[in-house]
Amino acid sequence: MIRISQLHKSYADNDVLKGIDLEVDQSQVVVVIGPSGSGKSTLLRCCNGLEVAQRGTIEICGERLLDHGTLLAEKALNRLRTQVGMVFQSFNLFPHLSVLDNVTIGPRTLRGMRAEQANEQGEALLAKVGLAAKATAMPNSLSGGQKQRVAIARALAMEPRVMLFDEPTSALDPELVGEVLQVMKLLAKEGMTMMVVTHEMGFARDMADRVVVMDQGSIIEADTPDVIFSRPKEERTRSFLQAVLNSVPLGASS
Repeated sequence: MIRISQLHKSYADNDVLKGIDLEVDQSQVVVVIGPSGSGKSTLLRCCNGLEVAQRGTIEICGERLLDHGTLLAEKALNRLRTQVGMVFQSFNLFPHLSVLDNVTIGPRTLRGMRAEQANEQGEALLAKVGLAAKATAMPNSLSGGQKQRVAIARALAMEPRVMLFDEPTSALDPELVGEVLQVMKLLAKEGMTMMVVTHEMGFARDMADRVVVMDQGSIIEADTPDVIFSRPKEERTRSFLQAVLNSVPLGASS
């Protein structure tokens, strides 16, 4: 579903991604972890064309999104993006639209879905994420966890084949993290192909098929959760996990 080959991305003299090779198979959950500044979010944003890498290739759902530094033409890119849902750490809801309108605006405007059908689908998705009672509410009346669940429902409304999550719980108060992770676990159990950047090690350990560890723009290790968390091969992986699990701020290696 996702195939990344020799991806290089830089800003001026700062090399952010240094030859990334990564594959995500259908129904797999791949969790990307590593110190802040290691290139995780940039990698994810390259997977739907929000960032353009200078070198390398990216294939999504069998279509070449990036071909040796050249991005798909806009029309084809927009079509491909309908198959790739993305959830950001900052929710990005439309503040002037109700919860239901936030969920249905994509299918109505981009896919030409009739309002009645879009509303029916939207209400079902809100029920799926535990927010059926909030359909008419405005975003400013919701908690952070509720906003993120609306954002997930909005992404699902486009019926994507792949879901990308960019640190979806990092902006939430600790007591709200669990409600978002529960929705993500449900999607994983239903077979959604997912690539998740997160610092939630419990989610990575419990739900990932594969854990990818990044540091300083490179993948330093990738394996099953059992190997990564119980017997990692790289000292940098061990240091990162020890720092995260002990809640010690990460230092200059990020």
